[in-house]
Amino acid sequence: MTRLLVRQLGCGTAYEDVFRAMRAFTDRREESTTDELWLTEHAPVFTQGQAGRAEYLLAPGDIPVVQTDRGGQVTYHGPGQIVGYLMFDLRRLGLSVRSLVRNIEAGVVALLGDYGIDAAPRSDAPGVYVGRHKIAALGLRVRRGYSYHGLSLNVDMDLSPYARIVPCGLKGTGVTSMALLTHGCSVADVTPRLVGKLVAQYGFDQVDHVEGPHAAAP
Repeated sequence: MTRLLVRQLGCGTAYEDVFRAMRAFTDRREESTTDELWLTEHAPVFTQGQAGRAEYLLAPGDIPVVQTDRGGQVTYHGPGQIVGYLMFDLRRLGLSVRSLVRNIEAGVVALLGDYGIDAAPRSDAPGVYVGRHKIAALGLRVRRGYSYHGLSLNVDMDLSPYARIVPCGLKGTGVTSMALLTHGCSVADVTPRLVGKLVAQYGFDQVDHVEGPHAAAP
């Protein structure tokens, strides 16, 4: 039996605090540790991936920039966007890094389809796109066979901060949100549906829900 603990961290979380907690959880976990999915809405922040280029930060202004150890380039997180962090044991789930990514993309595409949004991944850049506009970003790290970081899905948010960066380093690619493409969506409505799609993609048998940070957080 594979079990998943879904942890709701709340809205307005500080990115650096959650980043440190993810690394602490990954450092301390063992083969018997239950996989977790953390869900949150961050306070406004730009995050820069390991390969991030300074020229993609056009004018960050008063929004902080945090260097992280995930893959990818710069992106934005803020209220109205669901951020999901996947702390998975890839060996136990029989996953490669590629299948981990593909399952996230498939889950998001299925979710958006339920809202009548025609979305798809791209072969040349991780994430989920509606035409030439990105609606979900992916950035992951795997250490000791364990994943952390994850995805962000634009639900109903202020997209203007994206104009201060080159999102994910993709010139000529716009950014959109579910609220711009459909009516009646909210983070509260979308979150449990997203969890359901990810659970189905990874085949978890048991799902439990808790609120608040992990006890391993420093």
